Amino acid sequence: MGAPQSRLYETVIGLQKRGWEILIITAMPNYPTGRVFDGYRGLFTMKDEKDGIDVRRYALYASHSKKSFPRIVSMLSFGFTAMFSLAKVRAFKPAYVITESPPLTLGLTGLALARIAGAKHIMNVSDIWPLSALRLGAISEGYMYKRLEKLERYLYRRSFACMGQSSEITERLEQTGSKRTILFRNGVDFNRFEQTRDIVQKQPSDKLRIVYAGLLGMAQGVKDICHKIDFASLGAELHIYGEGSERNEIQEFIKKNPQRGVVLHKSVTREAIPATLMQYDITLIPLVTPIYGAIPSKIYEAMAAGLPIIFSGGGEGEQIINEHHTGWTCTPADYTNISARIKEVVNMDKEQLNKIKANCIKAARNVFNREIQVEHLNQFLLKGK
Repeated sequence: MGAPQSRLYETVIGLQKRGWEILIITAMPNYPTGRVFDGYRGLFTMKDEKDGIDVRRYALYASHSKKSFPRIVSMLSFGFTAMFSLAKVRAFKPAYVITESPPLTLGLTGLALARIAGAKHIMNVSDIWPLSALRLGAISEGYMYKRLEKLERYLYRRSFACMGQSSEITERLEQTGSKRTILFRNGVDFNRFEQTRDIVQKQPSDKLRIVYAGLLGMAQGVKDICHKIDFASLGAELHIYGEGSERNEIQEFIKKNPQRGVVLHKSVTREAIPATLMQYDITLIPLVTPIYGAIPSKIYEAMAAGLPIIFSGGGEGEQIINEHHTGWTCTPADYTNISARIKEVVNMDKEQLNKIKANCIKAARNVFNREIQVEHLNQFLLKGK
């Protein structure tokens, strides 16, 4: 469960189909609860298999605390235990070791494993750390920030290549010393949505049905949206799917304010996401503040589902939506502006809304299709062997 997990899984499957042999080194499953799942708890290491791919799991200190210290300890703990995969990695004789970042500190483990195994190291940078943490207020610009920034530059320079999920990230990688960069957008498995499109039956409603499906954390600010926007008075409903540190607070708010048009659902599996999204009219994708280089993967999934997007996150995500005419953009945390956009869509002509839906599907199929992205990565890897 989760956007990075889904993206990495689909990338791995795409590379496997193109003839690559793959070994995955990861932690015991614990997301999004911050607690290691039953069946894995208490183990230091465990062999798993997923679709014929060898998966080796290692223990970690699991946490989804809002406090920075427990989260840092969690990241560092897996960076340490993952080193125990050394014998397995050496026996595997990889051409490449690809490390997901964040957590940034895991790059040290990936770089060490690559060097010992005689492989080329690639950093897959989904968010620029520590800059993103600074802008979210999770870390201050002091000694720790400067040390992490120094580590960031070291890893980019020492790696064979760096992958970035946005143009902003690849520009940062080049500025901080990366020898080679590749734009590898999150994208979406378009076929998974296309296979579902004709079998989904939407529930009839006299209200505009809006969906949010994703992490319920500080960066998204869904709790504040529930507090600040009266969806029922706008002729709309907000349906929320997800887990995270704000879920309990959102649940309590809905209990005390059942008249405001907000519904909290149980989380759904990755496989159920296409059918779930397609039951709704539009989606709301918020961020409390623009995060440099970050493009929520929910944007791509919404496009594939044919869901027009109200996006309040700024940055490159805003540029993508405006360029492909797939929705509306608002200033982050501007609840008056978001409310106005919702009211605008409520009163919108159905033909106009259908045109935006068609734009969404076209962009997902022709531009952000993960098959296109994975083939681009495949060619890059083949050239570097």
